[in-house]
Amino acid sequence: MTRQRRMFLAGVPSHVIQRGNNRNACFFNEQDYLFYLKFLGDACLRYNVSLHAYVLMTNHIHLLMTPADDGATSRVMHSLGTRYVQYINKRYRRSGTLWEGRPKDSLIDTRNYLLACYRYIELNPVRAGMTRHPGEYRWSSYWAHAFGRNDPLIKDHDEFLALHPDHESRQRCYRELFTEEFPIALLNKIRGAASCSRPLGNARFIQQVEAASNRGLVRIDDIGSAGATGRVGGARRVRSE
Repeated sequence: MTRQRRMFLAGVPSHVIQRGNNRNACFFNEQDYLFYLKFLGDACLRYNVSLHAYVLMTNHIHLLMTPADDGATSRVMHSLGTRYVQYINKRYRRSGTLWEGRPKDSLIDTRNYLLACYRYIELNPVRAGMTRHPGEYRWSSYWAHAFGRNDPLIKDHDEFLALHPDHESRQRCYRELFTEEFPIALLNKIRGAASCSRPLGNARFIQQVEAASNRGLVRIDDIGSAGATGRVGGARRVRSE
């Protein structure tokens, strides 16, 4: 079966997901998270990719990145994945793979879905039942966006900066986004697009991606409800990712 060609376009944000093999853990202690973030920062700097949001879960990661050229995100993920596996194998005296195949990725329609993708990523610990609020989780970009904590990995996207011209007011606007329940239909769209590595956007965005990539695409519009039940952040649990 022919492997699907990755779709990363210069200047277009991508939501990237990478899971541990068989959904096993890929982080085992604090130092592992710190090393992964260091390798991530090194790779983004080397290949000129802007990181806008992230969360490191126990057995998978979410990244929101914009590359300066079409192949840069692929190079970041290859370099990052290889270095981190080498680090884990040496540290824990193991061998073999750590990741479950290639990362999943979804091009994001900036105007309609980018800030929703920020929230989707940073709410992952809440959906997983690990915390009641994203601010309680250490390994994400939430504090950089919501409270202005210095995070050298993060490069703010223009859509985030457009929330408000004043820095503190922008942080307040961002925090207010998390006071609203995340719509299940929107969650399913983001999750569905990422799971099958398809762009997430309206018809015009899909047409632009098709033109830029010279590929015909199946439109990800109303993704089905597979994998999502209940309320996000409410009493009922949904699976993370």
